[in-house]
Amino acid sequence: MFDRLKILYQLQILDDHLDELEELRGDLPNAVVSLEDRVNSLKEDIRRKDKERLGSVEKREENEKEIEKLKANQKKFKAQLYQVRNNKEYDALTKEIDHNETQVSKLEAENDSLADLSKSLADEIENIKPLLEELKEELKVKAADLKEIVKANEKEEAKLSTHRKEIQDKVKKPDYSAYMRIRKAKHGMAVSTIRRSACSGCNNIVPSQRQLEIRRNNKLFYCEYCGRILVSTEISEKIEA
Repeated sequence: MFDRLKILYQLQILDDHLDELEELRGDLPNAVVSLEDRVNSLKEDIRRKDKERLGSVEKREENEKEIEKLKANQKKFKAQLYQVRNNKEYDALTKEIDHNETQVSKLEAENDSLADLSKSLADEIENIKPLLEELKEELKVKAADLKEIVKANEKEEAKLSTHRKEIQDKVKKPDYSAYMRIRKAKHGMAVSTIRRSACSGCNNIVPSQRQLEIRRNNKLFYCEYCGRILVSTEISEKIEA
């Protein structure tokens, strides 16, 4: 049991060191992720708007071809008006002419709307670009700062992480589950010791009888106030020495 308690305290000390290295990065990791998300969002916005703009241009080109075709037919139908032999043929041609004129007007109106849409989308894209460049530059600076901090500590962090993995492999699964649960709930500190008769995690006094039991190092004890795992000063001093 002594070794079991000692390993848990070793794990806490290693995690404390890793947390300190993490704290050196400050809010940079979150800032970088946030900026990356914003940059990607703006890029996607530009891509979507440009796709819509190109679609409107293609549709206008299709409409122009159809308008040319309809106008050619109009010219042909109007020429045929002089060759009709009866009212039935005349009525049929005028009906076709009216229909073509309606279609031309409809397509021309649609093209006007498409032209407005295309211009509006192009303007929106141009308005987004400066913001995108500004965010990309900010991201570049913050990513470089983060990389510098990580690089300065990467050897120490790698060494600590390797050691942590070795210690973790020695921890019993139920103990590790409890450790991680408490660590998550207590801002990283899952294991505490007795200092001046109090829990070093919450500073509440540990009853004398419980202190005696903890000093025996033969059982897992939890602080009745904060729920952290308590180890004896013998173990903490041995690890910290």
